[in-house]
Amino acid sequence: MMKNRRPAAFALAAVIPAAVLLSGCSIVDEVLYQERSVEFASAADLTTEWAGSAPWVPDDAADIRIREKTDGEVVTILLTSDSKLDESLCAEVERRSAPAFAVEGAPDVFKADDVWACGDWAVVPSDGGWFAWTPNHPDELAASPS
Repeated sequence: MMKNRRPAAFALAAVIPAAVLLSGCSIVDEVLYQERSVEFASAADLTTEWAGSAPWVPDDAADIRIREKTDGEVVTILLTSDSKLDESLCAEVERRSAPAFAVEGAPDVFKADDVWACGDWAVVPSDGGWFAWTPNHPDELAASPS
């Protein structure tokens, strides 16, 4: 006697989209767009848990939100900090780049005439901290002390 397999196939077809919906957009972003968002509570967590590198991030940084391509080549960071940037790592220059990703709460970088060039990073003040992106423009990179 042959069993009807349609109910099982239908159930499986219904479960997979539901699982994707319940897991949120992060899976869709990583698989389809090769992008991800990650968050860290502190600069120490960022240093130990993130595969990227942002040596300019102040030691007191908190509420660190990152949006990046999964290959790590395009990244934005928004963080809170009361510290100034380390002038041995960063130099103020004319802004020639802009972030590839929008981040909720980030400042409008198009209103900024200048940025801090911190190696591969362009950094601007944000409300209560800093907003940064990479890659920056080659002229910004060349002006960076690092």
